[in-house]
Amino acid sequence: MTTAPTDSSPSVESPPDALLVDFDDVGMTYDSGTVALENIDFSVRRGEFVTVVGPSGCGKSTLLRIAAGLESNTAGTCRTRTERVGFVFQDATLLPWRSVQRNVELLAELNGLPAAERKRAAAEAIELVGLGGFEASLPRQLSGGMRMRVSLARSLTLDPDLFLFDEPFGALDEITRQRLNDELLRLFAERGFGGLFITHSVAEAVYLSTRVVVMSGRPGHVVDVVDVPFDMPRDPDIRYSPEFGELVGRVSHSLKEAHA
Repeated sequence: MTTAPTDSSPSVESPPDALLVDFDDVGMTYDSGTVALENIDFSVRRGEFVTVVGPSGCGKSTLLRIAAGLESNTAGTCRTRTERVGFVFQDATLLPWRSVQRNVELLAELNGLPAAERKRAAAEAIELVGLGGFEASLPRQLSGGMRMRVSLARSLTLDPDLFLFDEPFGALDEITRQRLNDELLRLFAERGFGGLFITHSVAEAVYLSTRVVVMSGRPGHVVDVVDVPFDMPRDPDIRYSPEFGELVGRVSHSLKEAHA
């Protein structure tokens, strides 16, 4: 999925460290009176991968929908400063009657790219996510991890500046999840987009991120921001290091303190 910007800024090619999305004292209260978010302040620049962790119902997915322009915050300001936004959902949301190639072409088709251009972009994205040779396969013939790769490739066809990820690997087994984490970081290193990633897994958050934002229970607000100092591209074995364990412990402690 791609979305339009949530402000009126003109579309321009973003510099390497461009500010892509900025939450300034953002709050969200639904018509029912439920306060989902309050006082959210953080930003994501190109070349940053920011992960948000917090309990169920704290407004993490609402943040993504606000950034994508799918919902409007009721307090504060959210500015998404690029038109090129990719959104990867919890479910792969593939059309069952379309092949891998045709599913990956879908967003480019909906955005009016000429047939030859969208076929080229889809072929490149399919290779990038490691699905070469599966172009003619239908979704039912793929594993869960492969379907998520198709979803990722579909957004890659429009070369997003900002990628929004709503727990895309949450339903996968641990081995597949770690493999896709590695693939995602490889793409991040190659493309240099800005990433905003939602997860319930603290270890996944630390492994993927340049920065982890820890949120409280509802109404969700930021209780801690943890910088992750490990270099990109990231060595998968960093997961087993004392330094990694220490950061996982700090984030876990912040989550626990937010619910004490």
